[in-house]
Amino acid sequence: MATNELLQEEASGSSVPERAEEPAAKKKYELIEDIPGVGPATAEKLREKGFHTVESLATATIRELTQTGVNEKQAAKVIAEARDSLALNFVRADELIKMRQNVRRLSTGSKQLDELLGGGLETQTITEFYGEYGVGKSILCHQLAVNVQLPEDKGGLNGAALYIDTENTFRPEWIVRMATAIGLDPSQIAKNIIYAEAFNSDHQVLLLEKADQVIQENSVKLIILDSLTSHFRSEYLGREMLAERQQKLNSHLHRLVRLARAFNACAVVTNQVMARPDQFFAMAVEAVGGHIVSHTSHTRAFLRRTAGGPVRICRLVSSPYLPEGERIFKITEEGIRDITEEDEIKRKR
Repeated sequence: MATNELLQEEASGSSVPERAEEPAAKKKYELIEDIPGVGPATAEKLREKGFHTVESLATATIRELTQTGVNEKQAAKVIAEARDSLALNFVRADELIKMRQNVRRLSTGSKQLDELLGGGLETQTITEFYGEYGVGKSILCHQLAVNVQLPEDKGGLNGAALYIDTENTFRPEWIVRMATAIGLDPSQIAKNIIYAEAFNSDHQVLLLEKADQVIQENSVKLIILDSLTSHFRSEYLGREMLAERQQKLNSHLHRLVRLARAFNACAVVTNQVMARPDQFFAMAVEAVGGHIVSHTSHTRAFLRRTAGGPVRICRLVSSPYLPEGERIFKITEEGIRDITEEDEIKRKR
């Protein structure tokens, strides 16, 4: 009797419903060819435009992909698949707090500077250093390119550096002295600095567009643009070219921040300044690039000289969560260092 009742219940559909199937785990794509809809020919076109990794596709726009010959529908599908693979979705604030634990800090070599910057340069963001010529912006970039190779417990990120030079200011001699000073092998340190010189603004943009594969293959944790605006400033002259320059700078910076976020790397740019003759009591100079650069850079620091000697002042101009402030440091033959009591006494004389 019980068996007949059970059979009747199954036939009428009144039995307990089966447990819903658990959603399948999201697939992790290693190569862009692994993404559905991306064949060998499409992959080749994407690579020609600088899309070498799944991360670069996940952070791309539909418009950028359609420039490779892919139609809008296919571009949207490819981007969606890449983003699902990397779990780029909405999250709660408490989940974001946990995700922020993946953010790392890179030491500048100066405890005072690190304190000003909240413990060092933050990954997944752009840090901008601007100031007059000869103030030490490029030397600071050299120091960061060495420090990034240190273990995390010593202030590094245990990774390589990508150095894009636009003013021909990179000097291996600095790398040798800085590495020797902290007990590292200069030849090994130099091997982990991938260098490229940009000869004009288009070349500079192209280098960054092609950088994702280099970053992935070499475990790059620091991307340096020294300087950001040099070529743009010399090539786009007059007000009639200002809008085009700003649009290209905007796209260039957004590419940089996407790379920094995709690979959990620090992005550092140096910037030139221009005089402000109309300002008598405020700062006499301001950074080149206008609002585009100031809005896109997450952390901005202004470097200036003191009355004399190697001592410099770093002023934190803006940060998403840190207060404005100033700290002093010095530039020595061995790199960026904190000032000593003797230096402080000399400075106050």
